Amino acid sequence: MSLVLVTAAWAHAYHASIMEARVNAKTQQLEVALKIFTDDLEAALSAGQPRHLSLAETPAARLTPLLAGYLRRTVAIGTRPGEALPITYAGQQVEKDAHWLYFSVKLPAAARGLTLRHRLLMEQFPDQMNIVNLEAGGKKQSALFREGNEEQRLSW
Repeated sequence: MSLVLVTAAWAHAYHASIMEARVNAKTQQLEVALKIFTDDLEAALSAGQPRHLSLAETPAARLTPLLAGYLRRTVAIGTRPGEALPITYAGQQVEKDAHWLYFSVKLPAAARGLTLRHRLLMEQFPDQMNIVNLEAGGKKQSALFREGNEEQRLSW
């Protein structure tokens, strides 16, 4: 039994997420796909709960508000520091040992940049790295978010 727990704990040696974001100029929305290790996401959603939450076994009607709420608590997107525009959660998809979460944010028409606060999983894992790849205004850029560097300005 303990061997199974040790093996599960070492499923991956690092804690990271990857956000693929694209500004859709026609709809003035930031469209986001966020990839997270399933076991890390389960740990975050289970924190403070009486028992472990399994993404595979939790009914969608209960899981959707949990995922959307967690995103809104850990990711904030605005056009200026401190602003958090409304996040519209679109759904999730399983890919091997990870989950993709999909959401969008409506941007003001004149937006030429955004401020992103990205604290996803940092409350669970001090070594958490959140990688962001943004495509906007014909330009691609990347940013790395870690403890102590949770908010950055991305312009296009």
